[in-house]
Amino acid sequence: MRRRTPTAGLTLALFAAVTATLAGAPASAAPAPVAAAPMAAAPALALAAPDISVTNVQAHLTQFNTIATSNGGNRRAGSAGYTASVGYVKGKLQAAGYTVTEQTCTTCTYPGSNLIAEWPQGPTDQVVMFGAHLDGVSAGPGINDNGSGSATLLENALVLAAQNPTMTKRVRFAWWNGEEQGLQGSKHYVNQLTTTQRGYIKGYYNFDMVASPNGGYFINRVTSTTAAPLKAYWDSLNLQPEENTEGQGRSDDYSFANAGIPTSGYAAGASYTKTAAQASKWGGTAGAAYDGCYHRSCDTTSNINATILNRAADGVAYAIWQLAVGGTPTNDFSVAVSPTSGSVARGGTTTATVSTATTSGGAQTVGLSATGAPSGVTVSFSPSSVTSGGSATMTVSASSTAATGTWTITVTGTGSVTHSASYTLTVTGTGGCAGGQLIGNSSFESGTTPWTASSGVITSSSSQPARTGSYKAWLDGYGTSHTDTLSQSVTLPTGCASYTLAFWLHIDTAETTTTTAYDKLTVQVGTTTLATYSNLNAAGGYQQRTFNLAGYAGQTVTLKWTGVEDASLQTSFVVDDVTLQVG
Repeated sequence: MRRRTPTAGLTLALFAAVTATLAGAPASAAPAPVAAAPMAAAPALALAAPDISVTNVQAHLTQFNTIATSNGGNRRAGSAGYTASVGYVKGKLQAAGYTVTEQTCTTCTYPGSNLIAEWPQGPTDQVVMFGAHLDGVSAGPGINDNGSGSATLLENALVLAAQNPTMTKRVRFAWWNGEEQGLQGSKHYVNQLTTTQRGYIKGYYNFDMVASPNGGYFINRVTSTTAAPLKAYWDSLNLQPEENTEGQGRSDDYSFANAGIPTSGYAAGASYTKTAAQASKWGGTAGAAYDGCYHRSCDTTSNINATILNRAADGVAYAIWQLAVGGTPTNDFSVAVSPTSGSVARGGTTTATVSTATTSGGAQTVGLSATGAPSGVTVSFSPSSVTSGGSATMTVSASSTAATGTWTITVTGTGSVTHSASYTLTVTGTGGCAGGQLIGNSSFESGTTPWTASSGVITSSSSQPARTGSYKAWLDGYGTSHTDTLSQSVTLPTGCASYTLAFWLHIDTAETTTTTAYDKLTVQVGTTTLATYSNLNAAGGYQQRTFNLAGYAGQTVTLKWTGVEDASLQTSFVVDDVTLQVG
């Protein structure tokens, strides 16, 4: 993965293209590895897909390490180590029967080869593509970054060839040059494609650092339709994957997304710090980097978490088999709840969003139901059934005599098959804190009420995608002098331990400056400004923003977002999934 540098937001046209496509697509010591359970066989969910041998994947990593040792200690683009890495992968693929092409990246800082391998079966106009960057940095051999992704794809390609199944789509693998210099190899590849060739690619999956020693389980665009098969496999292992926020705009999927091609992929984390919550559910060390050897000489074969690597390799196989192998695909879907937990006081209500996705075959009607609610608590859904790919609002209501405590509610989606997700509910008493989620219509899926907004702000326009569901609040984006507002009044109860305002914000801009805030979004509670964002904060994807409103307990206040745009070059401020959780 390249180091983070400022990146422009995705264009409006990109989001339109992605949405439209998805609608029709199915020298120091290495850190101690995370303690993990023994590697189990693939779950029943993925019996149709092969079990990828992590020993074989690690053998490829050993070869990459040997190549670096024999060539100045690294596999940087333009180096002898990179050229030898290309030769190793190419030889394996050609021997297995792939159609292999070396594409010289003439626009790269270090001109060199992208390696493209296509399995010669399946329709040529229906392509599923899997990629990883093969280059590293000059500091070391680059085994986690990104030998891990490269080796994972190589072994998957060899297993696909060995099994030689019937293909419903064409599978194309790619190993990129020049990623560390700014995604140069993948940009070159995409730019050389015609409009028709880009249209043939129904999804691009990227794998960059999938074995970080203190790593986690991250998926690019985790709630998207494209991500569904990757998420379904990790969900089957109860891994509770999260959005890959660290990697947004920093790896080769960004080149494809900018061309309107749907993307996803696995990652295990780089230099960001593992939180206590992540360590609790995944193991490892809270407060330490996912990869303490990121871009360092210690990124060797000792810098690998074999458990995470194994799960990533098997997840890739599951996705390949779901997307491109077999006869007529079976209709299937997934179910998820966000947030996964909530609190409600007796006499109160709280809400969550239930999202579905079509994971294979065609879309289908999914009926929603819930079990496990305690006495005095009811759970309802609006709407009560959705077409897979859609979402619903789950409302949890507690009577004045509801049983108090913490409970696990099982949310079930029933279609041609049945899937479920868990929601942890805490019911508190009425004395003191009347907790719960206070924002009405928090995901904007139920029209405008109780929001007050400028005309057209609450919208389902495909030009900017919602984080969940179809609707969101889109302020500005006109490229002319313009002001948009969004507000809602809420009453905060007294006696609660926490008052957390949270919302997800995506900022997309056409401004090119890195120093001047031309367009601004101000977030206020009453007359107090909580934060101001601008075109300088633009980034790919949504980022969650949180604020402590404990100082407003017992008051009725108005939460307000005001977007002000200057006379030229648009900036869009897109808000979704607003919650005010007290408890």
